[in-house]
Amino acid sequence: MFFSIIVVCLNPGDKLKKTLDSIERQSFRDYEVIIKDGMSKDGSLNYAKELAVRQELGQQEPGEKSRKSVSTPVIRILEKKDTGIYNAMNQAVEEAAGRYVYFLNCGDIFYSEDVLEKMAEFIKEKENAGTPGIFYGNIFERLTGQQVISNPHIDAFGCYRNVPCHQACFYDIRLVKVHPFQEKYLVRADYEQFLWCFFQGETRENAAGKVTSDDRVKSSTAFHYADLMIVDYEGGGFSETKENRRKSSREHKEITRKYIPTGQLFKFKLIMCLTLAPLRTFIAENEKTAGIYNRLKKMLYLRR
Repeated sequence: MFFSIIVVCLNPGDKLKKTLDSIERQSFRDYEVIIKDGMSKDGSLNYAKELAVRQELGQQEPGEKSRKSVSTPVIRILEKKDTGIYNAMNQAVEEAAGRYVYFLNCGDIFYSEDVLEKMAEFIKEKENAGTPGIFYGNIFERLTGQQVISNPHIDAFGCYRNVPCHQACFYDIRLVKVHPFQEKYLVRADYEQFLWCFFQGETRENAAGKVTSDDRVKSSTAFHYADLMIVDYEGGGFSETKENRRKSSREHKEITRKYIPTGQLFKFKLIMCLTLAPLRTFIAENEKTAGIYNRLKKMLYLRR
């Protein structure tokens, strides 16, 4: 199994069908879908169960395009109580059998029908069996109607400032098995996981020989950027409410202190202040100005 696509939900309504249909339209077929449901009561799982039966029988919808692969994906539904989004994601990871894990939120859809096919080709070209990797691309942000380009060059400052959202990332399963999402973080556990992947070698080095389970993964993680639109991102979800934005800010401070030395943190904060970070965030999130901002950002990234 190449990909494990994880969809976490709780009473998602029609959003689950929209997301599953997007997965089902993919030309690349070597994947499984794990639907981690927190005991929904709205009947949204009925469609998922019907789709699971159809795929088990190898059936297609009437008029559906033929696939480039005869492989039939597997849909597994895990109905189990959880304590939140990251606990649900961890539960699903424990069931995953794919080499690479991708998290697709309810309401989000793949940008095109060949996303998995192109990412599989890219991963096979770049992967190194001895070094776990994160393979990532870009997203289309539905709220602003703009393409958002991820940083092609991951470095310490990039980790402090902003990392690719998890809907843009395909994770080597070893990374999320050895270091699951830290559930004490209610909004930023995926950010913490990404920083662990980047800084883990340095973190162990600073531990003065202290041995942890993290040592089962090599001290370096490879980051590979594909100039590819991965997902049509709905936005406006759990992490973007007013209250959770405040939590996000607090968790960002705690996580960055955990991985980044004090002197370096001061330098990064000064850079953010001098480059008017709050104003840039407002411009990036404003529907009228987001397009110009993202075009300029893409130009700067490509010049590096």
